[in-house]
Formats: sequence, C-alpha cells, structure tokens
Amino acid sequence: MQLRKITAASAAVLALALTATACGSDDKDDAAGSGGGEKITIGIKIDQPGIGLKTPEGKYTGFDVDVATYVAKELGFDAKNIVFKETKSADRETAIERGDVKFIAASYSINDERLQKVDFAGPYLLAHQDILVRAGDDSIKSPADLNSKNLCSVTGSTSAANVKEKLAPKAQLQEYGGYSECLTGLENEAVDALTTDDSILAGFASQAQFQGKFKLAGFKMSNENYGIGLKKGDADLKKKIDAALTKMVSDGSWDKAVETNFGPANYKNEPAPKIGNIVK
Repeated sequence: MQLRKITAASAAVLALALTATACGSDDKDDAAGSGGGEKITIGIKIDQPGIGLKTPEGKYTGFDVDVATYVAKELGFDAKNIVFKETKSADRETAIERGDVKFIAASYSINDERLQKVDFAGPYLLAHQDILVRAGDDSIKSPADLNSKNLCSVTGSTSAANVKEKLAPKAQLQEYGGYSECLTGLENEAVDALTTDDSILAGFASQAQFQGKFKLAGFKMSNENYGIGLKKGDADLKKKIDAALTKMVSDGSWDKAVETNFGPANYKNEPAPKIGNIVK
C-alpha cells in the first residue's frame, strides 16, 4: 500500500467534513442513500387501502408503500429511515417541485400534462378504470348497462366524468366525499356501482370487513400507468429508481406485493410493465 502525505489544507477540509457530519440532523434527507442514519421523505396516499394507508396504529401499508420501501432500500435507506408524507392528488407536483419529498408513489398516473412539471420513473403498475359492484349483482355486464343506474364516485372525479361523457350518459351520478362513503352506499344498495382505478377498488374490496361482498367488473375503461414522480431533470435518480423497479420485478417481490395487497379481491392485475413502456 502506498501512503500519501496529507497536506494542511486537506486535513482542514477533512476536519470540517467530520464536524458537519457529527452536528448534522438525524432528519437529513439524502436521495443518494448511505445506509446510515440519513432519512428520505417519500410521498404516498394515506387513505387508500391496498395502495397507501396509514393505520390507526401509525403504520403504513399498501402496494405503493411496498414499492416505495423497496426502492428506498435499493437507494441505500433502511425502512426505519423512511419518512412517509401524505401527498393529495392536487398537491403532488407542487410537493416535488418544492422539494417536500424526494419522490412520490401514490397511484400517480403518468400523463402528458404532468410530464410538463415532473419526471417519472417506471411505470410500475398498469391499472384501468373499472367499476365495483355487489358480489351478487349480475345486471351490469358492460359500461352501457350503467345507464339509469346509480353510479358513485368522489366529488370531482375524472373517472365519473369519463363514464358520464363517453360510456353511459344516462347514469345517475352520485358524488360523495370519499370512496369509503361510496362503499357504504354500495353495501346498503343506495348506489349500484362505484368507479375509479381497478387497483384502488381492489384495495378497498380487500379489506377484511368487505371481503366477499363486492367484485370488480373488469371493464378496463382506461389505461392508467402508475409511475414514481420525481423532480424534473434528475436523470440520476430516475435511472436508479428504474433499476430498483426492474429488480423488484425480477426477484419476485413485485408479484408478492400484488398478491398481499390485492389478492383478497381477486384482482386480475396486468403483468408488471416494462420500464418506459407507457400503454396508451
């Protein structure tokens, strides 16, 4: 081994770096990851069972949570050093642009409008707009059968608008404040169907209190490519996340996460998409 002479200037720089490390906050967010005590903040949904849910005990569960945790590990962060932050749909681009989160995994569909503001790694799931009906209801065999039916979705939902404008203009739209309210209405026969992404519907139907009560129709009314949103222009992070997602698929962790979070609803998911393959 050849020893090198340390100059006074080099020693000063080294001492300063060590001092900064010792005095640094435990909440430091570094996407490069070091496996140490540094933390990474990741945006998720906290009110979508099967996708992203914060339990009363303060735990986080769901497919997006599993994906985010796997990616963070590949970036060098232990699960204990992940800070999950709720990012509502309307706030996702702003949260990325401000640097509130390093990346977002929150049923975040890739589209041209969003690509003007942020970049996406992935996609890591191909979902479709679908409807959820009561398990014993065989009266809705196609989207057209929703005409004159009571259709539920959340206020301002693009899914509901898509049905009304393109598929079943005579559907009686019932807009509630949240999907849980729609599920209660569906269970009590106040509405006939609930519409949004099939992955979200499967997550709700997989909850213990709803298992066996509902079923997905399997209509595939749109293609929703879920991607991981990150700051525009961060090519290095995008490359690393894409590599992590590719590994998650190849080692079987992706299939396991799908089965764990959506299996009880008999969700017939699409195969894992290839990185960069956006299905229109």
